Amino acid sequence: MYDKSDPRSSLQGQPKEAPTWVHKSFFPAQLGLFYKDEPQISDASGKTWITRGANFVVVYTEGESGGTFARDAQIDEYAIIIPDAETSLEITTEEGSTVVPGYSVAFVPPGKSSIRMLTPGRMIRFFTPKSEDLASKASNAAEYSGPHPNVPPFEPWPEPEGGLKLKWYTLDVPQEPGRFGRIYRCTTFMINYLDERVGPRERDKLSPHHHDDFEQCSLALSGTFTHHLRWPWTTNMDMWREDEHIFCESPSVCIIPPPAIHTTRAEGEGVNQLVDIFSPPRLDFSQKQGWILNADDYPMPSK
Repeated sequence: MYDKSDPRSSLQGQPKEAPTWVHKSFFPAQLGLFYKDEPQISDASGKTWITRGANFVVVYTEGESGGTFARDAQIDEYAIIIPDAETSLEITTEEGSTVVPGYSVAFVPPGKSSIRMLTPGRMIRFFTPKSEDLASKASNAAEYSGPHPNVPPFEPWPEPEGGLKLKWYTLDVPQEPGRFGRIYRCTTFMINYLDERVGPRERDKLSPHHHDDFEQCSLALSGTFTHHLRWPWTTNMDMWREDEHIFCESPSVCIIPPPAIHTTRAEGEGVNQLVDIFSPPRLDFSQKQGWILNADDYPMPSK
C-alpha cells in the first residue's frame, strides 16, 4: 500500500507469480544498535559491529586512518558503502589498487582483497553468510543457527561478461521524478540509498507493504526512525504476533522478516538517512526502467 506520490506505487497492478513460499511460522525482526551495543571487534584499525540476516552479514566499521581490512580468500562478491564525503579508501584486489572517494558504493570481487583507510571514517560492508568467519561473529548469530523458515537459500545473480572486477559508483546522483532512491546492484546485493529526508516523514504518506520470501535490511545512517511491523493473522492462532513499533537511533540496522507488513517513519528533526539492502537483488526493482543506476554492468537472471 503506497501513497500515489511514492514511486513504488507503480509496482502495484503488475502481474505477479503465484507464491512459492508457505509461511508455517514467523520469525522476529533483528536489530543491530551500533550506537549503544559493544563492537564485536575493536583493534588498532577501528571498531566494528556485526549483525546478520538469513542471506547477508552487515559489518559496520568506524575505522582509523591507516586501518586495514583484508580478505585473503573471499568466496564471493561483497559490497561497501562509504557514506561520508570526507572519507576515502584504497581498495586493493588482484588487479591492483584503486582509491575510492567518500559518498560512494563499491563492489569487490572474490579472491584476495584489502581495504586501507586513507582517512578516519565510516564504512559498511555487506557479505553473504558464505563468509563464515564474519557470520559467526554476528551479535545475533544464534538466531540463524538453522534454516530460516521463510527465506529460501541464497542464490547469486549472474556475473557480468568478462568476470567480476572492482567497481565503484558515486552516490552524488540527482533525484529524478518516478525513480525510487539510488539503486545499485551486483551479483550478491542490491543497495538502495534512499533520498535523504529532512525532518519527520508525513504521517499520511507512509508505505505499509510486505515481502513474501526475503528480508529487508534497513540501515539508519543518520537521524531517528520507528520501524512499524504487523504480522498477518493465519488460521493458526498460535502463530499470531503482537504489532511492533521499534524506535532506532543511528547508526543501526533493523532486519525486517517476511511476511511482516512494515513501514518506517523518519522521526528526527534533522537529516534522516536510510539505506535498504536486499540479498540477492530484487527482480521487481530491476525490472523498472531507469531504477538501477548500474544496470548495464550486471546482467539479470535469464528467468
